Amino acid sequence: MSLVSTFSDFRQNGPVARFLWLSAALVCLGLAHAASAQDQSEAPPPKVSIAAAYTQEITEEAAFIGRAEALDKADIVARVSGFLDSQNVEDGALVNEGDLLFTIEPDLYQATLEARNADLDRAEANLELAKVDLARKEELYKRDATPESERDIARANELVAEAEVKAANAAIQQAELDLSYTQIHAPFSGRIGRVAISVGDVVGPNNPPLVNIVSEAPIYVNFSLNEKQFTSVLESVGENASTLAESDQSPVVRVTLPNGSELDETGKIVFVDNRIDPLTGAITLRAEFDNADRLIIDGAFLSVHIEALEPTLEVLIPQAALQRDQRGEFVLVVNDKQMVEQRYITTGDTVESAIIVKEGLREGESVIVEGLQRVRPGVAVDAVVASEQPGE
Repeated sequence: MSLVSTFSDFRQNGPVARFLWLSAALVCLGLAHAASAQDQSEAPPPKVSIAAAYTQEITEEAAFIGRAEALDKADIVARVSGFLDSQNVEDGALVNEGDLLFTIEPDLYQATLEARNADLDRAEANLELAKVDLARKEELYKRDATPESERDIARANELVAEAEVKAANAAIQQAELDLSYTQIHAPFSGRIGRVAISVGDVVGPNNPPLVNIVSEAPIYVNFSLNEKQFTSVLESVGENASTLAESDQSPVVRVTLPNGSELDETGKIVFVDNRIDPLTGAITLRAEFDNADRLIIDGAFLSVHIEALEPTLEVLIPQAALQRDQRGEFVLVVNDKQMVEQRYITTGDTVESAIIVKEGLREGESVIVEGLQRVRPGVAVDAVVASEQPGE
């Protein structure tokens, strides 16, 4: 029988029949609702996977952005002018302190040196002549055979001759320096860059640098700490800013290279600036690395890590348990009555797949890691331990 025909019969029957029909319909609806409620009350609690908060000794570290800086680097500039006579090094070569890099034509400077030597000989001869003249005038003056003015002129001529000798010696020193500058040597050990000139070019003090040289090992890495971080470091080692670099308790410094790999070496703090930058609120520190494999390159940006001196016992949970809302980070905790509680927490650094909980959770408390979308605070759950428990 269709719903249309039933409704049509309902309208055609009398008031009593219609009343009985409505009563029967209401009874059927009540029974259906009661059955549905009974089914809901008998539905099993949702299953969730839980993991227990655990403790672990953690050596915490702080990360900063640092920049590599060579201990020594310089632009090699010609100190005298002339044609470049020879290039004794290739682009990118490793050189030792004192190695000959370039030669500027020396002939002009050698000739100048010889001329200055001749000037010295002439000045010394004039000095000898002035001394002889002064001695004769002194003798004549004693015999009253010459006026005092003649003796004074002779003495002044001797002084002028002595000054000319000194000037000639100074000119020789300058000429010798200029001649030595025609050979350009490495000021320190390092690696040179691209040579910017060719043999036969005219070079000089006013020309661009011939090449640059950078020392590669050891090398510095500069980084900055804010006031709070720097104070914490000083308190942890029991030092002050002036003694931190020399202290045996100075914290270990590590770096992560630009490709993401960690350098095998550790560095040591060797310099602490004497003031906090008022613009950034940070103080500059410098760590020195041996850089034996030459993996740190001058000017490179690196991730710098400072480890704490002593490990601390921290509470950790899987990152999968962590949720966030407008109030902050929270987890769903299953209590001893198998009921769900919402717990806001304060977190720290991540440790692989886990995260440190600073406040809000104790060791051994169970947090939901799977099935979070099926539960809400205040409901009962069927909790099972997750197959992989962190910290084991």
